[in-house]
Order: sequence, then C-alpha cells, then structure tokens
Amino acid sequence: MTRFGIVGSGWRVRFFLRAAAASQGKLEAAGIAARTPKHAERWATEYGVPVYGSISEMVKAQAPEFVVTSVSWPANAGIVRQLAEMGVPVLSETPPAVTVEEMHQMWSLAEQGARIQVAEQYWLQPHHAARLAFAHSGLIGRVSQAQVSAAHGYHGISLMRRYLGVGGELPAISARRFTSPIVEGPGRQGPPSHEKVIEAGQTFTFFDFGDRLGVIDFTGEQYFSWIRGQRLLVRGERGEIVDDRAVYLQDYRTPIYVAFTRHSAGVDGNLEGNYLKGIQAGGRWWYVNPMRPAELSDDEIAVADLLLRMADYVNGGEVAYSLAEACQDRYLDILAAQALERGKPVTAEVQPWTEELTKRPAVVA
Repeated sequence: MTRFGIVGSGWRVRFFLRAAAASQGKLEAAGIAARTPKHAERWATEYGVPVYGSISEMVKAQAPEFVVTSVSWPANAGIVRQLAEMGVPVLSETPPAVTVEEMHQMWSLAEQGARIQVAEQYWLQPHHAARLAFAHSGLIGRVSQAQVSAAHGYHGISLMRRYLGVGGELPAISARRFTSPIVEGPGRQGPPSHEKVIEAGQTFTFFDFGDRLGVIDFTGEQYFSWIRGQRLLVRGERGEIVDDRAVYLQDYRTPIYVAFTRHSAGVDGNLEGNYLKGIQAGGRWWYVNPMRPAELSDDEIAVADLLLRMADYVNGGEVAYSLAEACQDRYLDILAAQALERGKPVTAEVQPWTEELTKRPAVVA
C-alpha cells in the first residue's frame, strides 16, 4: 500500500479519494490539507480521511509517500515549491505553473532533485489508451497526422503530442476561432433547469512539426454536452484511426478493417459485476482496465491509473507523467493563445526542459 496526501478542497479532490477507495488496498488517502478545513469536511466525512489546516501539519502527522496538489492555478506553483523544499514527492495539479517564468522556476527545482510529476490523466482514459497503443503498434505505420477533438488547451495538446509521438520538437502554431449557437447542456452541477441558447466558441489550433501535423478542434461544451461529442483522426502511411474504427494494410493489396469494442461486466444478464473489462480490436486486447472490478467512470479509472503509476514512481519505477511533458504542454498552450490573439503563426523555442523530452521518449499508454 502507498499512502498519499492531498492539498485542496475542490470538486476534483473527490476523484483522488474515490480512486484510492477503489484500489483494493493498493492506495490509501492519508490526509487532506486545506486552507479552510471546513471546506474539506464533506470529503473527510464521506471517505474517513483526516483534515489538517496546513501542509506541514499533515506531512508531520501522516508522513505520506507523496502529496497530490488539487488547488487553483495561481496557488499551485507555490504549494509545489513548499512540498519540494520539504523533500516530499509531488503529483501536481495541471498545469503545474501558469506562466513560462513560473515553469522555469519549477524546472529548476526538478534539476535540484525535487521529485515532481503531474496529474495529466487524459491519455490514460480507456478509449485513448487503447487507440494510443494501436496507433504506435506499427499497424498504421509512422503517424504523421493527429486531429484531436476531445479536450481543451494543454489537455488536448497532451493527447495530440502522444498520438504524434513528438517530444521536444518545436512546432509553428496558428489558430482560428469560430462562434455558433447551441442549446445549453449539463454542467458540473447537473442538467440545465430550462432551455437556453448560448453562443459557443470553437477554437481550431494547428501545430506544424514539419513532418507531422497536429490539430486541436475544441468547444468548451464538449465536456458535458449531450450533443457535442469527441472526435479523433490519426493517420499513418499504412492506415488510420477514425473515432472507434481503424483500417490498416496487411499488405499493399489487403486492407483490414477493425472496430474498437468495449467489454464490460454486468451487460445482458452477466453477473460478474458492473465494470469495464477492457477494449478489443481485431482480435487483440489493446487496453485492460487496471482497476477492475471497481465501478468507476473512464475518467476515474484514468485518475486511479495515474495514482498507481505515481506510487510506482516514488518507489523507484518509471515516470508517471513528467514535469517536462507537462511544461511543454502548457508552453504550447500559451503559444496557441498568442497565435489566436495575434492572428498570425508563432513558433516554439527551446526551453530548459527540451533536452529532457528529447532524451526520454514519452510513455505511449
């Protein structure tokens, strides 16, 4: 069992607590540190986790093996620094820092030995993990294009970079924005109370890496909307993935068509439980749920998977999601916003973490 602490009291805290509770004894939430402890009492009551008024108090009382920061953008960098100076490994909220200057400062902490990973979980969501594994299996050849419409900003960039298999390469970035009406859908608080038409902004961002092209197409309503879904296109010289289907060449005259199929317990009278088993395509399992038989949503599975990888990392294993990866995602996100504002392309430049990305390929899935 790996014990971890949490800093924060917002709605994302519950994801980490639920993941730990479903881990079958592999993870334990040791405590929550909150600036206003009463705001975290709901989580303490539901999950039986003690709440502390300061980070130092929690660390002293519980000695967690790592601490998750789940706080606001402006607060995160300072809290990560505090934990790093205490010698505590950190799984930082996304983004790890807001500005390029803050990221430089955080990277200097890592160069001095601070153990900082980042809670970027989208690539571990089952449908993405399966398609990432397929994309880089060699079946569709070397990936040259990835069009991702699944997540905003640095989350979408993280997915795009992993589908393309790029590390520290420096793209030219351009962006356009389009606005259109849509009936307002659900939000974090649940379904709407009445019909209301709103204007939805859709942003198209192009990342030209020379030999590879990444496209992010996203509108904010996609996260909760019933009528705006996710889309994905990944192309290589021997095939492509389109949403939940793929085609590849067995030889130059023989195309093979496959579909990604989710397999779940509890369907059609099955009595094994109610959980995702995994995802198959073409007679092969491309994803097996590491949290089975826990009843978790896809995003909760991804969060739990990331926590398990962080536990492995602090015990001498592979990286979970490196600070270098997260800084690059946020850096390209900042440049994309600049390209949109200026109405002309901008080009990425070498950053302090570029060398790390070049020498350490990203984990695909």
